[in-house]
Order: sequence, then C-alpha cells, then structure tokens
Amino acid sequence: MVIDLDKCSGCQACVVACHAENNIGIIGPEESAKGRTINWIELIPYIEGEYPHIKARLLPRPCMHCDHPPCTKVCPVNATYKNEEGLVAQINHRCIGCRYCTTACPYTVKYFNWYAPQWPKEMQGSLNRDVSIRTKGVVEKCTFCSHRLLKAREKVKAEGRDLLPEDYIPACVQACPSGAMYFGDLNDPFSTVSQLSRERRAFRLMEDLGTEPKVYYLSEGT
Repeated sequence: MVIDLDKCSGCQACVVACHAENNIGIIGPEESAKGRTINWIELIPYIEGEYPHIKARLLPRPCMHCDHPPCTKVCPVNATYKNEEGLVAQINHRCIGCRYCTTACPYTVKYFNWYAPQWPKEMQGSLNRDVSIRTKGVVEKCTFCSHRLLKAREKVKAEGRDLLPEDYIPACVQACPSGAMYFGDLNDPFSTVSQLSRERRAFRLMEDLGTEPKVYYLSEGT
C-alpha cells in the first residue's frame, strides 16, 4: 500500500469504511476515555516545525503488514502469522488474549477487545456477513480486507482467468475520495504501488527497526 500525504485531506472516510466493512464494535464514551477504542486504521496527528511556524499533519496508519513482523514472533499460540500473500493474518478463535503481540508491535496497530461487540438494533442489519464478529477477549487488527481477496479468488476461478489488481481492493482504498491511497503488488515492478514506492518522496515509518513495513508514504510537497 502507498499513501500520498499530499492528497490526504484527513476526512477519515477510510476509518468509517473500515469500521463498516469489518464489523468493528462501537465503543462508548466511558471506554473511549480509558483508551479502549478500536480503529483498524487511524489518523495520527503530529506537529511539524516550531512555534509560531508550525503545521498540523494527519497520518493514516493501518497495519504495516511487515515483512519481518515482531508480533508473530511472540505469539505463543500462532494466532498471528504471515500468510502466503505476505499479509500479517490473525486467527481470532485461536487468540488467548495474552496481548504479547500488542506489546511487540512498534506501530501500536493491534487492539484488544475488552467487551463483546454490540450495535444498536437499527444497525444490526448492516453488518458485513463476509466478516466474522470477534468475541470478547481477543486481539484484532487490520487485515487489508483479506475476505475480499478470498471472494476475488473464487470469482476469477469461476471465470477461468487470472487475478487482476482491480479485483482486490481494501475498503479504505475504495472509499478514499481524494485518491490518496493505492493498493497493489509491491513485487510487481510495473505496478502502480511498486513505482510509487521508488519515488523520491517515498518513506516508511520507523524503517530503521528492520521490520520492513509494506505501507509506504509519499511526503507532502514543500
């Protein structure tokens, strides 16, 4: 994934789309005050410069889906692992809630589900049937909408053709009104994301840690 910070307006459409797509439970104000909100993708605020010449920025932060993820190395039950697609996957029913992975992740993208998710009666009919509802006491995180990949594979198999880039797009990328988010195969040197990741503006968060995150950012223009 590549996120162009020069195009991002901070509208949080990606956050809303992620909540709706992945059946993320609604957290009340009391739990939110305790820091128990769940956002698989979140806009992180930060300040650049020194007063009075400062700029407020917002940085969309999904799971980095690292090539060398520290979270998978500490899970005692292999509830989180790196799958054949290179995504850091999560097996929710295997998780025992020890939260070692949340501590090991330097990007703090994993969330512990303190309570069984609940929705108002009016919203229950809008839940996504393709995504299982997580039970109380497990860790959950961004999966790049991997259920969409499974559906795309089934579709192209039925149609007898190869998987195309437009067949599999996460909800956050699809919902971005400014087109700031790009998704594709980084291993394909001719793909859009691969070419953008080699631009001069491209950078990765805390890449000096050696985690090799798969999310690239394009810095804002000066």
